[in-house]
Amino acid sequence: MVAKRLALLHEPVPGAARLAALINPTDATRADAVRSEVQAAAHTMGVQLQILNASTSRDIDAAFAALVRERADALFVGPDAFFNTRRVQFATMAAHHSIPTAFAVREYIDAGGLMSYGASLTDMFRQTGVYTGRILKGAKPADLPVLQSTKLELVINAQTARMLGLTVPSSLLSVADEVIE
Repeated sequence: MVAKRLALLHEPVPGAARLAALINPTDATRADAVRSEVQAAAHTMGVQLQILNASTSRDIDAAFAALVRERADALFVGPDAFFNTRRVQFATMAAHHSIPTAFAVREYIDAGGLMSYGASLTDMFRQTGVYTGRILKGAKPADLPVLQSTKLELVINAQTARMLGLTVPSSLLSVADEVIE
């Protein structure tokens, strides 16, 4: 997922040579996994990668200041529950600094972010409801299978792309699950 999201971010910014990734270090296991995957993907793509860490709103502001200072061409935001609560801050900062940004879930795009690729939170919540229903009907949690979301979605905010001066390739638009105008 990380490599695919990074590759998708690179499509509307084909000349991007310097990408940045923002990771929340407070979830060490996830942070290490995302860091490793994004480094491998950047190496494969032949782009420079700057890893930034943030675990507070101030850290996010500082990360954007570093992105501007280091002249990153685009930003990859790692999946994180804290980051999800700051999606408006991300959209605002990315727009203010004209930084194309990719996220894991569509809710960032609804807030004005550029693009997302990942599991559908709506589908995950639906699956949670089904599990809850099974348990309430007497199923033992230990007997239920572990599920992973199989519904992945690519969402692009065309208005944000225009504001950033990007032309999203028609090949990318044609495979998007949703394009927000």
